[in-house]
Amino acid sequence: MRIVSLACSNTEIVHALGMASHLVGVDNHSDHPREVVEELPRLGPELDIDVARIAALEPDLVLASLSVPGHEKVVAALDDDGFPLLTLDPTSLSDVFADIRNVARSLDVGERGEDVVRGMEEALRHVAPLSGPVSGRDHIGPAEPVAPPSILIEWWPKPVIAPGRLSWVHDLMEMVGADSPLGDEEVRSRPMSDEEVADAAPDAIVISWCGVDPAKYRPDVVFRNPAWKDVPALKNGQVHCVP
Repeated sequence: MRIVSLACSNTEIVHALGMASHLVGVDNHSDHPREVVEELPRLGPELDIDVARIAALEPDLVLASLSVPGHEKVVAALDDDGFPLLTLDPTSLSDVFADIRNVARSLDVGERGEDVVRGMEEALRHVAPLSGPVSGRDHIGPAEPVAPPSILIEWWPKPVIAPGRLSWVHDLMEMVGADSPLGDEEVRSRPMSDEEVADAAPDAIVISWCGVDPAKYRPDVVFRNPAWKDVPALKNGQVHCVP
C-alpha cells in the first residue's frame, strides 16, 4: 500500500493506525512523526500541491482534505486526474471519529481504527469541565454561580480567524464547559475584527496558527494589541500556545 497524505491531520491518522511506513509522500506542513516524515518527498504546501509529483509516486491512496478554504481546488484537480482519492472534511468530533474509521477501512486495518477511536473516546471521558472564568488565581470565599469561561482560539492572527459552531473545536469547548466567541454562529470559521474580540472579552486566548511553525508563534503579538488592553485574557496573562 502506497499512501500520499496532503494534510497534517491525515498524516497523523495514518501514523495512529500503525501505517506510517506506507507513506510515500506528504504535504509540506506534515511534521509528525518526525522520524517518518523528514525522509519523505514533500509535495508542496496544502493549497499548492504538485500533482505531477504525486503521479510520479504511483500512490494506491491519496488522502486529501477540505478543511481549509481553497482545498476544493486541489481536490478537484486530483479527481480530474483520476487518483484513488479519499477526502476528509470533519466539522465535529463525531466526524473525526468517522474519518478515522473510514481511513482504517480504506487501508484494510478496520479493527485498528476502532481501537484508535475507542482510545480517544475513553480519554475524552476523563476530561473535567472547567469551573469558571480562567483568572489564573484561586477563588477565595463561598462558591458562586459563574458564567462559563470564554476561550478564543486563534487559527490566524491578522485578521484573527476563529472557529464557529461547525467545528470540532466547538465540541471540545462544550465538553469542558467553555464558550467561544463564535460558538453560536453556524459557520466553520470567520475573521473577527479587533473590536469584536474586545467586545467578546475572552477569558483566555489560544494561539493555534495554522501552517505556522510552533517555534514562530508570537504571544507578544496578542499582548501588544492596543485594542485589547482591557481583555481579561491579557490582563490575567491567559494567552497560551497550542500547535
